[in-house]
Amino acid sequence: MAEKIKKTKTEKIEREFVIPLREKCRPVPRYKKTPKAIKSVKEFIARHMQLRDRDLKKVRLDMYLNELIWQRGIKKPIHKVKVKAIKEGDIVRVYAIDLPAKLNFKKIREEKQEIEQKKEAKEVKESQKSMMDKAKETISGKEESAPKGVHSNEEISNKDKNQEGIKDKVAPKDVSSKVEAESKEKEKQEAVKEVAKVQAKQDAKAVKKTTTPKIAKEKGKEEAVSNQ
Repeated sequence: MAEKIKKTKTEKIEREFVIPLREKCRPVPRYKKTPKAIKSVKEFIARHMQLRDRDLKKVRLDMYLNELIWQRGIKKPIHKVKVKAIKEGDIVRVYAIDLPAKLNFKKIREEKQEIEQKKEAKEVKESQKSMMDKAKETISGKEESAPKGVHSNEEISNKDKNQEGIKDKVAPKDVSSKVEAESKEKEKQEAVKEVAKVQAKQDAKAVKKTTTPKIAKEKGKEEAVSNQ
């Protein structure tokens, strides 16, 4: 018997701290004070959240916390920060508490923009699905409406079941008309599929144009924070 592997759920730990920064930044040159403040925040969190080997790469600061520390430039960082730390597995995410009015307004505005972009993406997906459903309905309707003079194999077999020893026979004219009708239906189906593919590509390009600049900005901000 194979042993059952028990999956351990990662515990989520949340804590709030007030981190002092004045003493850590005092002996540092003036042009290095704010980078030292960010490093001291990461060291404080790694120590108090009990990270293994106190690896600073596993401490990830929020974008708005980074802006709060850099608010007064590289020479005059803030003297203390109120912070909320959330630990999930080996990664700790740090968020600022009690943001100033400007940063709070910026945060609310960007959250609204993200919600609007998600709604637009959902609308585009729904429109694509509706187009595909309509194409499928047209194809199924064409298949149901068979041309005159063409008899299905099921009808012929049902008629000939009662008559023993008689084989199913179809006139050559009916066979030729059936082949022509099938070829026309295939051509129509291929044309509908090509139109649906072209529309799906156009909708996907429109979604990329709306979402890519926002994603690029967020990636750039996260890379700047991680480099610091």
